[in-house]
Amino acid sequence: MTKTFKFALAAASALTLAACGGNEAGSASRDQIKGVGSSTVYPFAKAVSETFTRDNPNFKSPIIESTGTGGGMKLFCAGVGAETPDIANASRRMKASEFETCQQNGVTDVIEIQVGLDGIALASAKGGITMNLTPKMVYEALAASPYGGEQTNQTWADVDPSLPAIDILVYGPPSTSGTRDALKELILEAGCKTDEATKALKETDEDRYDQVCTEVRSDGKYVDQGEQDNLIVQKIEGNPNAVGIFGYSYLEENADKVQGLNMNGVAPTYENIASFEYPGARPLYVYVKKAHLEAIPGLKEFLAQWTQMWDRGGELAKIGLVANPEDVMARAVSAATNYDTLDGSELK
Repeated sequence: MTKTFKFALAAASALTLAACGGNEAGSASRDQIKGVGSSTVYPFAKAVSETFTRDNPNFKSPIIESTGTGGGMKLFCAGVGAETPDIANASRRMKASEFETCQQNGVTDVIEIQVGLDGIALASAKGGITMNLTPKMVYEALAASPYGGEQTNQTWADVDPSLPAIDILVYGPPSTSGTRDALKELILEAGCKTDEATKALKETDEDRYDQVCTEVRSDGKYVDQGEQDNLIVQKIEGNPNAVGIFGYSYLEENADKVQGLNMNGVAPTYENIASFEYPGARPLYVYVKKAHLEAIPGLKEFLAQWTQMWDRGGELAKIGLVANPEDVMARAVSAATNYDTLDGSELK
């Protein structure tokens, strides 16, 4: 294929984009990929974007924005067409309610690609506070109303006498972040359900259960640092008594500045996340509009670029992405190259 023909094809594809959605009058065409979503997936998506741009000079560099998983899903599911993103990066799986919103707005064919694994790491500065935590301890330290009661824990020793008598101060993700969603599901709920009465509450009053088990305290002990995980790293680096919560990739990237805290006696390492021995392990996703595949120049090639970089020894592993297990990897490759769509029946 000649360069001239490639450019002509790209231009023709861009012109068809307005027609593929048409949910807004006067929708302009677009000739470059646009992705939004998770701050955790962001560095991996940027790395793929940079390699894609270098290896495919005939296509424009993708625009990748860090909006948080929830914010990204809202933008992604707003409709089909040039004014909506092609890709939503997510540090948790799409919710059934989000899938339904997509369907209602004409985003009927969604491709789900699990690009790898990550871990929700609790960390402190090098030489700072060290603790062997459990989900129960983290829940009792951070919950607004532990087991439905009053939150009185001011120091880590108040939570458990094995922990240091240092004031609780945790910098973490906001409510729009997929990392916050995963924190709730993998750590806070797990800790909350160690109490049988609270665990049983889910069957009788799910709204109350969600409030008790996942609502984070707002008295200054937990500090929302927005969607920039690097800012959390900076905060804990400057305070040896502070704890930060972010994706494992940021722990890996800043290993010279911060240290991971054990959970259930297990360190947040590549091997422990890959085996799911570490309790904060979670999958990471990329969602793509199938309707945009033919309309956006380079979108298919961009998805193929992920498959060339996400192996255990690949470029993404070097910046903290944990490779999928073999069976999941096979499904991911199929989704990224055969464009298998999500039926939504397994979503919660």
